[in-house]
Amino acid sequence: MNVSRRRFLSGATAGAAGTALTGGALIGGAQADAHAADTGPAMADSYPFHGTHQAGILTPDPADKQFASCYAAFDVTAGDTAGLTELMRTLTERARFLTSGGTPPDLGVAQPPADSDVIGPVVPADGLTATVSVGAGLFDDRFGLAAHKPRKLTPMRVFPNDSPDPAWMHGDLLLQLCANHPDTLHHAIRDITKHSRGQMQLRWKIEGYNSPPRPSGTSRNLLGFKDGTANPTGATARQLIWVDDPAEPSWAQGGSYQVVRLIRMLVEFWDRVSINEQEGMFGRRRDSGAPLDGTNEFDTPDYTADPKGSVIPLDSHIRLANPRTHQTADQRLVRRSYNYDLGLDQNGNIQAGHIFTCYQQDVHRQFETVQTRLINEPLIDYVQPFGGGYFYVLPGLADTSDWYGRALLA
Repeated sequence: MNVSRRRFLSGATAGAAGTALTGGALIGGAQADAHAADTGPAMADSYPFHGTHQAGILTPDPADKQFASCYAAFDVTAGDTAGLTELMRTLTERARFLTSGGTPPDLGVAQPPADSDVIGPVVPADGLTATVSVGAGLFDDRFGLAAHKPRKLTPMRVFPNDSPDPAWMHGDLLLQLCANHPDTLHHAIRDITKHSRGQMQLRWKIEGYNSPPRPSGTSRNLLGFKDGTANPTGATARQLIWVDDPAEPSWAQGGSYQVVRLIRMLVEFWDRVSINEQEGMFGRRRDSGAPLDGTNEFDTPDYTADPKGSVIPLDSHIRLANPRTHQTADQRLVRRSYNYDLGLDQNGNIQAGHIFTCYQQDVHRQFETVQTRLINEPLIDYVQPFGGGYFYVLPGLADTSDWYGRALLA
């Protein structure tokens, strides 16, 4: 297998996403079936902007997440703390308007228009959520924030089998936008970059889409398997993601550590693998999503009845990621991931994959512990992580007078 994989990737850039795209950087959602957004769960017209926690992380049902997403990492170019404060106030103002919708002001014929009008003269909320996170780079010596950095926030660790591309990694600030339609995201990112010019600069950006359930249950990734079946929900999810550690800075209480991993899936190579081997690597049936020892998608695998991995292999993805023991219960992750399609790489190979996103109280206890168990799993022959970063989701906004990072910067 490794020989075939090496041939498949022969001459490809190390970062998998590449900087020269034969097919161009295409928005994933635009490549999907035009009816896809109408065949899944009903999508909300809007989500509350104010609250203890930011929107765009938890929804009443994880299957209700918006169809389209955009992850945009920025380098902050503001020259001092006053400039950073102005940036955060501007971000808040624009996000508050865009997620609520409304009519942009008329600035007169002598001025550039207030809005691009790409989604019409009246901006619809369209289920848009804007989730703002900060990276470790923001806490360097530029703004005097080093003493206020969240305790577990570091640059993203590179694991064995990763293929890091610096052009697709890290960032001072991450903006996660999710909406019911991809043109809403295009409109939002243009609006935000227009109003923040001179204060922050895009570092990398990728757009994704959420496949509807086919035929039912959880959405599928681009390897054809249901993705996120065992995602924690309800009270369990809340106990796993919101930071309440008194050792963390006071401003950070109610936030969450966010991990974004950009993972290329070698789909053309994967499509040549037998179904038995595919299912063994995941530990689930491809058609139903059921564990190999079960019948239905949401059946709980019984590892105690299969200690040698005769049914569900010991090195299968689901068994390594979640051993389902008392000792590993607090290591679980709340995921909110999307598929992406970047067209073709410079060798003419399909350049598509997964925007893995997860939230947790402790990136070391949770994500890094889980990812360490996954080192050298059989699936690594078919996936290639190349970018992303670690970020800290800012706490929510209390009311209309609040702004992103106020407790950190005021």
